[in-house]
Amino acid sequence: MDYDKHLDFFREIMGEANPAKMQRKDVIRMRDANAEKADFANYSLRVLRVLMEHCVDLGWRDSNPVRGVPELKTVKKEREPWPQELLDTYRDTCALGTRERLVMELCVGTGQRIGDVLEMRWSDIQEGGFVVRQNKTGKELWVPILPELQVALDAAKRNSVFILTNERGTNRWSYRGASAAVRNVRERIGALDYDIHSWRYNAACELVEAGCNDDLVASVTGQSPAMVLHYTKKVRQKVRALQAQQQRTKLTR
Repeated sequence: MDYDKHLDFFREIMGEANPAKMQRKDVIRMRDANAEKADFANYSLRVLRVLMEHCVDLGWRDSNPVRGVPELKTVKKEREPWPQELLDTYRDTCALGTRERLVMELCVGTGQRIGDVLEMRWSDIQEGGFVVRQNKTGKELWVPILPELQVALDAAKRNSVFILTNERGTNRWSYRGASAAVRNVRERIGALDYDIHSWRYNAACELVEAGCNDDLVASVTGQSPAMVLHYTKKVRQKVRALQAQQQRTKLTR
């Protein structure tokens, strides 16, 4: 989906221009024209670099004009879990039985990556949980189904072997389709700072807040110890600070 968005952008600004005539100065001009949207500008460079490399492979150019063009400096914003009030608003906005509601409940409830969630089948539900083989790690997990997720599953239509299906109900929902649908909801409820991937953070953080250690968190999410720490470091600090202050209060009484 990200590539498609940038390819549409290139098509709009370049039209029928000959890619063989693109120069480094043109690339820099394009980058700087989007300086106010630095993330977009930088990703455009990455996509264009791949395109121009393909032009070289085809013999259309002798060199890649994007190679060596530096990206704009940005302050990277770390992804965070959705605040509870926004999750509640999302639930209020997306009724049970909708794909938008179900994809959220699956992501938060199982703690899996969106790619793995979109691959889930009804046959993966075994003994009250999901059997998941993660595409990225190859790990096989069994994740019990939470009550909130079970309610959403009970309200879902079973038109396909896949739990999340396309509009015709004939095949699995694509990442592009799911991302676009969720973004529409995010725009409506003012949640553009929190994306579809942040729901995995919600799962990990809720487990920490429930008192789970890293091994228990990983038993659900399938993450490495380092990634468990990365996903939960802020909530972990809050939990530990609360414990510390409670102990401190006992001493001062």
